[in-house]
Amino acid sequence: MITKTNLVTKNFAGGKWQELQGTGKIVYNPSNINEKVGDMYFSTPEQVLHAVSEAQVGFNTWRKQTGIERANYLYKMADELEKAKEEIANLASREMGKPISEMLGEVIRGVNLLHYYAAEGVRSNGQLVPASDQHVLQYSKRVPLGVVAIITPWNFPVAIPIWKIAPALICGNSVVWKPAENSAFTATRLMEIFQKADLPKGVLNLVIGEGRVIGNTLLEEGEINAVSFTGSTLTGTHIASLSAKRNIKFQTEMGKKNAAVILKDADLEKTIPMILSGAFRSAGQKCTATSRIIVEKEIYPDFIIALREAMSTIIVKDALDTNSYIGPVASNSQYETISEYVDLARKEAEVIAEGKLETINEGYYIRPIVVSGVGPQHKLFKEEIFGPIAVVLQAEDFYEAVELCNQSEFGLSASIFTNNMEKALLFLETAEVGMVRVNQETAGVEYQAPFGGMKWSSSHTREQGQSALDFYSQVKTCAIKYSF
Repeated sequence: MITKTNLVTKNFAGGKWQELQGTGKIVYNPSNINEKVGDMYFSTPEQVLHAVSEAQVGFNTWRKQTGIERANYLYKMADELEKAKEEIANLASREMGKPISEMLGEVIRGVNLLHYYAAEGVRSNGQLVPASDQHVLQYSKRVPLGVVAIITPWNFPVAIPIWKIAPALICGNSVVWKPAENSAFTATRLMEIFQKADLPKGVLNLVIGEGRVIGNTLLEEGEINAVSFTGSTLTGTHIASLSAKRNIKFQTEMGKKNAAVILKDADLEKTIPMILSGAFRSAGQKCTATSRIIVEKEIYPDFIIALREAMSTIIVKDALDTNSYIGPVASNSQYETISEYVDLARKEAEVIAEGKLETINEGYYIRPIVVSGVGPQHKLFKEEIFGPIAVVLQAEDFYEAVELCNQSEFGLSASIFTNNMEKALLFLETAEVGMVRVNQETAGVEYQAPFGGMKWSSSHTREQGQSALDFYSQVKTCAIKYSF
């Protein structure tokens, strides 16, 4: 298990590791900023283009393999990852601060994703299509895109890369992967683990660096055929613009401001733990985290009393503490940005409740906070914070609650808590989000289900499940006249 070893990032292209001697920085554990994790060095633009070139060579080999042959490689990747699950979870917790218990669960999710997409190797990849003429066999089939660039965030350093890489590979594409800086050591170690599966050279490649340098090199100069990105709306729209100019297929998962609606008939004893989990697990640094809580007016006083009591048990600890409910935020930049919102909340809103902090280490810790007293036009209600801050609003009734839920430029996830199935079903129909749930927290979606949002949360495609295959392939229609 990796604990105190000093780590160094490396570039992986064409089946070979390359030492990085360019610019870089020292990385410290966000749970204890006096503990050095390693030395991060960045790939040069030349190394990025070399990785793309190697991926093109790898694609020419990989595309010819059968689905079953590709599947066997993914099964090997899953086996190797499962063997190293504790090591990877420990490293990721040290690098970006997610509690170790959550991180272990994420690694297992990565194993399951690899198994899930490996199984696609033996499933149908097309359909028989009726022809108008006699003696014609007409059918469609999925074919790969080519070289796919994968650009991943730091908040799910194992699961998100795998839910992009696995379907890309099983569809026959080669991959150039650029992880976020805050997860570069985890990515480097994952690549070392996946290397044990003996994938053909050039099929899976890794480059390390800042998005504005490496990402732009990939998108402006690299001979890639598609890009899948998860991150900010600003970066996502930039990627979409560059991709459209080159006619590159693109997929962007971007901003979010998820809402949980609580109706007057909800069971608060069961509801509030799910609200707090949805809002504060991973220090609120989940794409699907709850940041807006909309409560029907009739139960608002009871909700606030119960919420305060529950918040008194929420404790922020070191990420490697097995009892940690919430760890630190991932970096100094995250800490500074979220702290500005906390200061704004203290000045312009009413603090309802706060969690506790229990650690002897100096780190990027922020106590979770729930506030009220601001309207739907306030920054705290409108802007993506990506931290442990939640805002509560009252709604006169179900219909106003739905209106407030939809009053956002984003549309990733939403939940409603109620025992009224008529209103639950109406919410499923009218909530303007890509993932909507009843009596479940907003955070998370099962790996076999489509993941993605509406409005400015997504570029209208879906990740995970069968839907991912649509993005990582294109359809070819074939027709044979077998008798003249």
